[in-house]
Parts: sequence; C-alpha cells; structure tokens
Amino acid sequence: MGSYIPATEEQKQKMLEAMGLSSTDELFSHIPSQVRLQGKLRIPEGLSEMEVLRKMEDYAGENRIFRHIFRGAGAYDHYIPSIVKEVVSKEEFITAYTPYQAEISQGILQSIFEYQTMICELTGMDAANASVYDGAAAAAESVFMCRDRKRTRVLVSETTNPQVVEVMKTYCHGRQATVEMVPARNGSTDSEALKEMLDETAACFYVQQPNYYGIIEDGETLGELVHEKGGKFIMGCNPIALAIVKTPGECGADIAVGEGQPLGMPLAFGGPYLGFMAATREMMRKLPGRIVGETADTEGKRGFVLTLQAREQHIRREKAGSNICSNEALCALTASVYLSAMGPEGLRKAAVLSTSKAHYLQKELEKAGLPPAYEGEFFHEFVTDAPQGAEKILKALEEKGYLGGLPLPDGRLLWCTTEKNTKEEMDELVSLIREVGNR
Repeated sequence: MGSYIPATEEQKQKMLEAMGLSSTDELFSHIPSQVRLQGKLRIPEGLSEMEVLRKMEDYAGENRIFRHIFRGAGAYDHYIPSIVKEVVSKEEFITAYTPYQAEISQGILQSIFEYQTMICELTGMDAANASVYDGAAAAAESVFMCRDRKRTRVLVSETTNPQVVEVMKTYCHGRQATVEMVPARNGSTDSEALKEMLDETAACFYVQQPNYYGIIEDGETLGELVHEKGGKFIMGCNPIALAIVKTPGECGADIAVGEGQPLGMPLAFGGPYLGFMAATREMMRKLPGRIVGETADTEGKRGFVLTLQAREQHIRREKAGSNICSNEALCALTASVYLSAMGPEGLRKAAVLSTSKAHYLQKELEKAGLPPAYEGEFFHEFVTDAPQGAEKILKALEEKGYLGGLPLPDGRLLWCTTEKNTKEEMDELVSLIREVGNR
C-alpha cells in the first residue's frame, strides 16, 4: 500500500493516456467552467517539516496533560500492552473504510468474526455484531430490538450515565417510543419502583452494570422483574468488570451492550471508541449493523461472509431494524488484540487491581474527610461527599498534576481508579486533600 504515497506526475499521465486524454483539465471538461476552480486554491504557502513540527508542538503545548488520573465516568485510563498498537498499526488493517466487497476481504472478516466470538465469551451471550459507533449508540440501538407496536415504553434506570440517556432519548424522539426513568435509591436502581412501572406497554428495561456511580446492581432480580411482565432486559456493561462480576448471560439479560474503549483504546479526547452489542439466540436476528458468519466455500474450505443483515443498506427501508450501515472495524480489531494479549487471567488481574485500589482509596478518602455517599458494593468507581467543596478540592489537585473525581450536579465527587494507579499516587492525593481541609 506504500503508506498512501500519492501517484507521481508520470503515473498520472499514463492513466490519462489510457483513457485517451491529454490533461487533467480535459478529464473534467464536462463540468461547467463557472463552477470549476479558476487558478490556485487560496491557502497559505507550505512549511518545511521542521516548521510544521514546531507549530504542532506549540499547539500541543496548550493541552493540559495530567500524569495522575482519578476520573472515569465512561472513559477509563487502563494500561495498554505495547503489542496492541504494534499489530493494529499495520498497513493491512489501517484503511480509510471497510473493504468492499466484504467477502473478498477474508482477513478483515475473520478478524471481525474473532472479535464477535470474544464479545460472546465476555458477555455470556449467543451472538454479537461487528460493533457500532460507541457505547451510547449501542445502548440506543438495543432499545429498538425490543420495541413493537404495542410495547413502546422504554424504561431506563436513573443510575445510567447521563450522556447515554441523552443519546437514547435522541434516538427515541420521533420514533414512537418514550423514555421513562426508573428512580434510584441509595445509589442503585429502586426495584420496587421498577415493579410498579412495568406493564404490557413496557418494551424493555435498561440498566448499567456497574452503574454510573460504580455500584454493582442486582442484575438477576431486575431481570426477573422485567421478564415477569414480558419485557426485554438490557444490560450496559463495563467489559473489564465482566472478568469478575456476573455476566449478562448469567443475569438472564436478553441483550448486552457497552463501551469497548477500556479494551485497548486510549482516552484520545473521546474517540474513536467502540460500541459492542450481543444478544441471545432468540434476539440475534434483530441485531443491527453487520454480523460476520462462518461458512464453507465450494471446495469445503473455511470462509467468512456477512450474514443476517437486517439493515437499511440490504433490505427494504421500512423493514430495517436500524440504519446503522457500518462498524468500527479497526477499534474492534484493537479490542481483539487487547483481549488476546491479556488473556482471561490478565483481564481478571486488571479488574481485581482496579477494584482493590478503588476500595483502598475510598477508605483513605473517608479518613481525609470525604465520606462515601453510598453503601453498596462497587467496582472501580465510587461517590464521596465533598464537605470542603468539590471545586476547591479539584483546583488544589490540578495544581499538582492530579485529575480528581468528576463533580456531580449535587456537589459530590465520582472517583475512579484503574490498575495504573499506584499506592504512592493515592496516598499523595489523599495528603493533598487533607491540606485543603486544614486551610
């Protein structure tokens, strides 16, 4: 592929001659002259490599880079093994778009198939798609796998990431579906409130596991309540947590979705990320987007094809379950390489370290005057009160290169740890907060 080095003038001339043309102007002669560019583009003169590098470094210098990160809320700073970037940076994989025709690109299809298999193993579900744009889009798409003419109400736990809720509401707007929030109690979903809201008009119930506040929800009980009323149960999952908590499959979920960013993708200013989707056998024909299946060719050799495509690009628009026509192939490959590099034990160790460090930090913050807001079991995020003032604490931490917890609307702070955070970091953070309290 030559790292996308453009064609030389000689090569361009040969192509023109092959078409029976003498110049580029002749190639575009059918376009009216009044809409064609006359003269050169009005852009600045080019710079040397050294000048460009210096300019980019100046721009980059305006960014605030935190060496110590204690914030999550949907995007997490996990360690990424060096092999991940080494593999996915190969020219065979970095393409401008999904290769067409897909069946010709057997290598890409196999990589997607392996990704789908890993997502099924991670979630305990029967089938997965080739991915969608991000976790919020996956959550929104899952709703329309459950809706029908009679069941149009979408129930969503109040403990869901607010950004995910907004995307779900956007999707539902104008599509004859209403989003209703199920109240929270003590930081987790109020099962009694859910029970009262469920009826024959409720299409599904969505809960995040762990929830936005880091607390582990009682997935099994919530799932049973939903199924008793004939609705579908959707779980939004943190993929790292799935190494140590019950999978959606074990909780009886019909659909499992989530943000795949923790699986080898850097924070990267919010993207590109990866939305994973998996479902039970009964629901798999409603999965949106691409699905890669395994088959055999005329000679009996193993091969891969796109299959079960209920998307607008392949069937009549009014029968399509979704207008999602693409997938995050490179990000899906990244997740596959990450999971392969980590292995089951490595993933479990990352999850155990993340949660054990969060529990240590929570206890130390409580000693420093930031008591926990909720009592429920949590994974690697937790909420504390901030009697000294959230803004005051965060400003003091930022001055020392620490990105503290996310300030919540009620004045509390949502903290996060991953396997990358050290005991020394956490002790220093707690020491800085004590200083704030003593001022």
